[in-house]
Amino acid sequence: MRGPVVVVGDTLLDRDVEGAVNRLCPDSPVPVLDETAATDRPGGAGLAAVFAAAQGAEVVLVTALADDAGGARLSALLAAAGVQVYPLALSGATPEKIRLRARGRVLLRHDRGGAPGEPGQPSDEVLRVIGAASAVLVSDYGRGVARQPALRAALAATRAPVVWDPHPRGPAAVPGVHLATPNESEVRELVPALPGASRLATASRGAQGLRRRWRAGAVAVTLGGDGALLCHAGSTPLVVPTAGSAEGDTCGAGDRFAAAASLALAQGALVSEAVQAAVAEASAYVAGGGVAAVLPPPVRPVSGRSEPGLRAPQSRMNGGWVPTGVVGLGGDRVGVAAVAALLADVRAAGGTVVATGGCFDLLHAGHVATLQTARQLGDCLIVCLNSDASVAGLKGPDRPVMSEGDRGRLLAALSCVDAVMIFDEPTPHAALSWLRPDIWVKGGDYATGGGDAGTLPEAEVLRRWGGHTVVVPYLDGRSTTDMIARSGGGHATGACCATGHPAEPARAAAPSPVTRGGEWTR
Repeated sequence: MRGPVVVVGDTLLDRDVEGAVNRLCPDSPVPVLDETAATDRPGGAGLAAVFAAAQGAEVVLVTALADDAGGARLSALLAAAGVQVYPLALSGATPEKIRLRARGRVLLRHDRGGAPGEPGQPSDEVLRVIGAASAVLVSDYGRGVARQPALRAALAATRAPVVWDPHPRGPAAVPGVHLATPNESEVRELVPALPGASRLATASRGAQGLRRRWRAGAVAVTLGGDGALLCHAGSTPLVVPTAGSAEGDTCGAGDRFAAAASLALAQGALVSEAVQAAVAEASAYVAGGGVAAVLPPPVRPVSGRSEPGLRAPQSRMNGGWVPTGVVGLGGDRVGVAAVAALLADVRAAGGTVVATGGCFDLLHAGHVATLQTARQLGDCLIVCLNSDASVAGLKGPDRPVMSEGDRGRLLAALSCVDAVMIFDEPTPHAALSWLRPDIWVKGGDYATGGGDAGTLPEAEVLRRWGGHTVVVPYLDGRSTTDMIARSGGGHATGACCATGHPAEPARAAAPSPVTRGGEWTR
C-alpha cells in the first residue's frame, strides 16, 4: 500500500453494560439489570478504523470530536488502538450508544447525545491525507461528517478506491465511488421494494438503483448470515455466500465488512475479490463472538468505575483522564469536565487555545517561567500532566516524587494556568487530538537547536488540525533531576518534564517566532 487507509465518518462512543436479571422492578413490570461489567469502545467510523488498524494497516481516521468527556474518552481509545486521529471540531455532545445486556442478549439500547452537531472545516492536512490514501472508507452514520462540503470535494477528487458505507439519514455517495456497501434494510429505505418481490430481487433492484443514482462502480448489499449480493455494470448480480452459519452478536459486522473490503482494495484486489474477502471476515467475526471477542487488548473492558472511560485520581486505567475537579487547592480546574467547560467558553469567544505538557515533578522556577510565557501566547493555557504511571514508565520506579493529585493542584493554583488534565500514555498525543489546541508550547534550548519546532514529535499531530508548535526558553540552571540529586535522592538522566527542561543546565537564548491569533510574531 502506498499510503494509509483513511476512514472518514461519524464516531460514536459505544458502551456495553453486562449484568444479570433476577427480579422485576417493584414499581413497574420491567426487569432489573444488576451491572457486573461495562465496556467502552469507539463506534461507527471509529470502530471501522479500529478493525482496519487491528489488521496491521496504517489507519487515519477523519472524524469530529466534541469538547466533552465522551470526546476525550474516544480520543484515548482510538490512540490505544493505533489509529491516527485527524479531528474536526464538533458542536454539541458526543453521541453515545449504550447497550444493556444479559446472558449475551440485548435488553435495551439507550442513545444519548442529542441532535447531530455541525462538524468543523477540515484542515489542509486532512485534505492532503485523503489525496495520499491507498484506500478511503466513508463510514456514514448520518451525523454530518459525510456531508461536509470540503471533505466531499476531496473524496470525489482522490485517485484512491473509495468504499462508501451509507446511512439512510446521510447524503448520497460522491460520484465515482468504487464500492457502496448498504445492508438490506438500508437498501429498502433508499430504494422502495416492489410488492411481492423476492428477497434477492429486492436486493438486486435496490443495488442497481443505487449504483445508477450514485454513479458507483459497484454496490454490495450485505444479507446478514446469507453473505452479500454484488451488482456491477452488467445485469447479472454475483451472490457471495458465507462459508457456514454465522450466528451471534452482529453489532459491528457491517463495519467489519466495509473495513475488510477497503483493505483488500488498498492491496490491489478486484471489487469481486474484495467483497468475497469481506464476507469471509464478517462471517468469522460474528461466529467468533462479535465485538466483545475480537477488539485488540487496549480497548478491552475496564470494570470497577463509576463513569465510562474516566478515572478517579491515582487509578491506573489505560487511556483515561481525571473526570472532575480534584478537591482542594486549584481543584475546580483539574479534570476533563473543567477543561471541556474552558474550551467551550474560549472557542465561543473566538479565542486562542494554548496547551503545554509535562511531568512537573517538584514544581520549580523554570516550570513557572515556561508556563507564564506560554499563557501570554493566547487566551487560555491548559496543562497536560503525565499521570503517576506515565511518569514511572518514563523515568523509573522512583518517580514521581509528588503524586499526580498534588502536582495537578499546584499547577491549577498558578494564575497562569487555566486548567489541568491528567493522561496515562507516554506522550500527550491522544489528549492533543481531543484538545485541538491552536498552539502547543515546549521549553527548549535555542543555542543547541533544540528549539526547532519542526523536529518536535507533537508538531505532526498539531498539523492535523492546523495548529502550531512553538518553543520558549527555559531558565538557566533549573532542573528537577538536579534538585533531587542535590537533596541526596540520586541522579536521573533525561529531561525533567515534557516541557523540555534538561537534566543539565544550558544557556537560554532569545525566543524564536511564535504565533498569536494566527499571525507569526516575535
